Amino acid sequence: MQAHIINTPESAEYYFEEGCFILELSNSVQDPALSIARARVKAGMSTRLHRLTGLVERYVILSGLGNVEVADLPAQPVSAGSVVIIPSRCSQKITNTGAEDLIFLALCTPRFETQFYEDIEP
Repeated sequence: MQAHIINTPESAEYYFEEGCFILELSNSVQDPALSIARARVKAGMSTRLHRLTGLVERYVILSGLGNVEVADLPAQPVSAGSVVIIPSRCSQKITNTGAEDLIFLALCTPRFETQFYEDIEP
């Protein structure tokens, strides 16, 4: 790996079937150990109940208010500064409970690839 800087334009944000907007900040075969995405959930909306297989995901809440459901834990409130650790194969869902967008970083190790995603919404 060589040192480099990635500048991702806002226009690269896209809607993902999970129910949120994603801006891939770093996700490449040149850095397979980690991916970083900014996720945005609109007010009053939730992501679909899903799980990731073969990787660990961490949410770092940057702004907004929400409730997160992970595995068998009861739904818990999150806000700026909260960190949620989601082991492989654990169910997960986040709901925006505030009036503004809920924005967080999703850090995956190893890097996220769509084949790891499984929708388990009933």
